[in-house]
Amino acid sequence: MEPRNQTRVSEFLLLGFPQDSEDKPILFGLFLSMYLVTVLGNGLIILAVGSDSHLHTPMYFFLSTLSFADICFTSTTIPKMLVNIQTQSKSITYAGCIMYFFMVFGGMDTFLLTVMAYDRFVAICHPLHYPVIMNPCVCGLLVLVSWFISLSYSPIQSLLMLRLSFCTNGLIPHFYCELAQVLMLAYSDTSVNHILLYMVTSCLGIVPFSGILFSYSRIASSILRIPSATGKYKTFSTCVSHLSVVSLFYGTGFGVYLSSDASSWRRMIAFVMYTVVTPMLNPFIYSLRNRDIKRALQEILRRTLYVQGWEHLS
Repeated sequence: MEPRNQTRVSEFLLLGFPQDSEDKPILFGLFLSMYLVTVLGNGLIILAVGSDSHLHTPMYFFLSTLSFADICFTSTTIPKMLVNIQTQSKSITYAGCIMYFFMVFGGMDTFLLTVMAYDRFVAICHPLHYPVIMNPCVCGLLVLVSWFISLSYSPIQSLLMLRLSFCTNGLIPHFYCELAQVLMLAYSDTSVNHILLYMVTSCLGIVPFSGILFSYSRIASSILRIPSATGKYKTFSTCVSHLSVVSLFYGTGFGVYLSSDASSWRRMIAFVMYTVVTPMLNPFIYSLRNRDIKRALQEILRRTLYVQGWEHLS
């Protein structure tokens, strides 16, 4: 075997989207717009829930936490991509590449969607016991456990990455440091990293998804036992927004991780849907069908216009 260059790499190159010079302003404007909409939309959800006492319930507490996680999830990839497009650079530092906050917030999304499914299960299947089961302490504990599990992975994987040696021409065919692609650039033994990756994928993907399926199987059973069609519709309507977000999140996620061609345009588009479009659409899905959120947002707008009008008169 030929001796390898043992020099520690200082950066990787994110190939991202193939682009001509005339395409860069379009890509920059497109992703900047989507990022701003994502931050603004999710920020308004957080503001609405925090400012309206009627929304201080478990469902909206989980929703505001999901909005915060979505802002962080998108912020781990898009700002760096925008900088690289603007500066015509493709580099990312070694330290910035091995800190896997992307999977932290992606995992947080999966746990929160599971917790929200459990919340709907308790509300529909055990309505009389809902205030006792979903009390503030339990809700806070569920979110804290979700954060703890999600945050535990990143430092462990980062420490394991530090022992690896990488090729000096580290080309990653993505707009962010996808772990599987980074491991392909290592020429030292990555078996432990891959074992941890598979374990975490199961923990952050399969287990929460199974919990969601179980919750909705029980919810469907309860809805079918409701005698009136109106009652069935009203009960099911409380789950439509969450089901839409789950379908969008897992649909795009499966499209990303079940694709065999790592550099294909189809998989790249799936990554954009998963990391950018889904967090951007979540606030619209929850606000367009939700009268309470609409009312809270209208009240915020009314107060803002009132304050601005008063300052103008002053």
